[in-house]
Amino acid sequence: MLRHLLKLIWKRKSRNLMLSLEILLAFLVVFAIAAFGLHHWQLYRMPTGHAWQNQWSISIRSAKDLPNDAAIYDAFKRGLLDLPEVESVAFSSFGTYEMSRWTEEYMLPDGSNKLTIDAMAVTDDYFKTMEMTPSAGRFFSKVDDGADAAPTVINQRLADRYFPGQDPIGKIIVVASKDKSKQWRHRVTGVVAHFRSHGEFMDPVYFMLPRYIPGVGKEGAYNIMLKLKPGTPRIFETRLNAKLKQIRNDWNYIITPQSEARASMLQTQLIPLILLSVIATFLLVMVAFGLFGVLWQNTTQRIPEIGLRRALGADAGSIYRQIIAEQMLLSSSAMLVALVLLVQLPLTGVFGESLNWPVFIAALVLSAGVIYLLSLLCSLYPGWRAARLSPTQALHYE
Repeated sequence: MLRHLLKLIWKRKSRNLMLSLEILLAFLVVFAIAAFGLHHWQLYRMPTGHAWQNQWSISIRSAKDLPNDAAIYDAFKRGLLDLPEVESVAFSSFGTYEMSRWTEEYMLPDGSNKLTIDAMAVTDDYFKTMEMTPSAGRFFSKVDDGADAAPTVINQRLADRYFPGQDPIGKIIVVASKDKSKQWRHRVTGVVAHFRSHGEFMDPVYFMLPRYIPGVGKEGAYNIMLKLKPGTPRIFETRLNAKLKQIRNDWNYIITPQSEARASMLQTQLIPLILLSVIATFLLVMVAFGLFGVLWQNTTQRIPEIGLRRALGADAGSIYRQIIAEQMLLSSSAMLVALVLLVQLPLTGVFGESLNWPVFIAALVLSAGVIYLLSLLCSLYPGWRAARLSPTQALHYE
């Protein structure tokens, strides 16, 4: 039976070419959307490496560059800790769930392995405030005062790249610069399994958290991170802002609960996926109409052939199954061609980790299921219409 169906499809290859191209296009579109969506789902399920439920972010806005004055930051810390709702205070160069990003090129002391690494300078209390735990080593603290290299915590991804099969604790990373006076040294004190500052939909990157000491260096910290007691109401923002103004009245403060920042970031990052899904749905509807029309036309042209089969003893069910089976085989052949093209993507690594093998296989299965379902639905009525013709009607059809 299969061999016979393949012969019938091959004999009408010129008529089936357009139909195959439509199926191929639909499969590629569905695969692209499925892979994009599954990649986002894979990212969402990965840990971000930091808490957000009871954390609030305070972004400092000033007309001038912030002075890196230890007394000012100490006043902020003491004043905020006086509030009964505040459990912990830390400072950082920017906040999580923000579009801010700081990258720089680093390398090993021998000049090898140059990498562009994301970084966020943080104070000693940052890890406690963000409820982070080290997977190796320890977080930096006052015991690192006077160290010969800046204490730094890195993520596991960076540790695996720079120090594969080695203990990264105590290793040195330097800023990649031809000027040796600017090759600042960083010593790894600890490793965290994950850290993604942009949240759940951020692609994993090489990340390091160097130590920031208020009053040391020229750059000030533009972000204050708070850990509040669970259940702190949103109205606390009024008292918090009043306290900040009391400490430094000439600066402006943007106070954002991390739960709200996270929701806003997720919504922003989902917009491309929503737009692509709408476009894909529209294209699939157009393909479905085209597929239905071509199948209707092909079935109409084959009415004499169908009548001959009925006259030779084929029942209506056999005709119905033949029309549907032919469409399924045609869809399979079109998807097989697409598979040959698509499998090159993970093999060559064109899209990097965005299209890894689990995402590729899952997107392939999902796309094939959608196309088979679409083909089945579009072939049901033409097949039913062909099956209900009597042999006399079909043989006299012109």
